[in-house]
Amino acid sequence: MSTEEKELEVTSTEAPKKPARKPRKPVDPAVWEELKAMQESGEVLTVKINAAVNAGVISYVKGVRGFIPASLLSIAYVEDLNEWVDKSIEVKVITVDPEEKRLVLSGKAVEQEKAAAERAAKMDAVNVGDIYDGKVERITSFGAFVGFADDLSGLVHISQMANKHIESPNEVVKVGDEVKVKVIGKKDGKISLSMKAALDADAEVVDNREPAFNYKEEGQAATSLASLLAGIKLD
Repeated sequence: MSTEEKELEVTSTEAPKKPARKPRKPVDPAVWEELKAMQESGEVLTVKINAAVNAGVISYVKGVRGFIPASLLSIAYVEDLNEWVDKSIEVKVITVDPEEKRLVLSGKAVEQEKAAAERAAKMDAVNVGDIYDGKVERITSFGAFVGFADDLSGLVHISQMANKHIESPNEVVKVGDEVKVKVIGKKDGKISLSMKAALDADAEVVDNREPAFNYKEEGQAATSLASLLAGIKLD
């Protein structure tokens, strides 16, 4: 094979060059200002996911390419990004960088905000003094966390677990146990519970039961057989 033929053969096996990407159209500075305003106000936007890329997905806002990292797509774990393509989701603008032409969005931020609002509403419905049936979710050295009232959770401190001194919460409960608790405090989004107070409340209800009505003591007619027969005349 001649040298020319070898050169021709090598040339023919080279991969064809990919066409160069068209440069993106410049974004009007006013659009970047509008995006910044959205970020500052915390406005919630509905966007359509156009494509899945490495470590995230792409959506467009006002014609600007926005990136949603997989970690900011949802509260839930995202296993397959392709399943999100063509879906519409609510997002917030979290990064606007005109110089780098960078726009980052977050669907997780919207979900977290909604979850916080739902929890706050549930918290408002709980009052100090309320008694609930709950389930032990986690045990620590200082007490137990008990779930109750539709996904709320509160701490039962070790001092509030029994009407006697205990060295460890494990002496009284284990994970999964169903217990009765009383709300004894609410502060900064945290709920304090007491098993001891709930037990005391139950005991108080039992002690305050009305005694069985005694007709004889109240001056009413006695109900004994002898008393009934005493009023009957036989001819």
